[in-house]
Parts: sequence; C-alpha cells; structure tokens
Amino acid sequence: MAARSLEIGPAGIRTARTIEILRTERGLAQRELAARVTALGRPMSNTMLSRIERAHRRCDIDDLVALLQGSHAA
Repeated sequence: MAARSLEIGPAGIRTARTIEILRTERGLAQRELAARVTALGRPMSNTMLSRIERAHRRCDIDDLVALLQGSHAA
C-alpha cells in the first residue's frame, strides 16, 4: 500500500509563508539556513527547505524548532 501524503492545512500554509518571510528578513539564503539547521543536528537540504516554504512538504515541530534555532545562529 502506497503512503498517502497528508494535506497541509491553513495553519501549515501560514507557517510555511512565515518561515520564508523570517528567513529573508534575516538575510539568509535557503542554502545557508539549511546548512545551519543541519549543523544543529537536524539534517535539511535547501530543496527540503524550499518544499517547506512552498507548502509542498509538511513542517513538523522538530523542523520548526531547528529552523528557529538556525535562523538565530551566528
């Protein structure tokens, strides 16, 4: 049986847009933020981040926390 993708609801779509807005406000490229998140121990490619920001991939709470930490890392 094939895995069924889960629909991303309104909160998920708002979260995806907010991630992109905050990333760009902080002057981070997707590749840079993905590298920071990976360095924190949550492997993430820039493709994965792009899919999250476009609401083509669900962002779980672990992703969200790592993205927050990565966006604040120096």
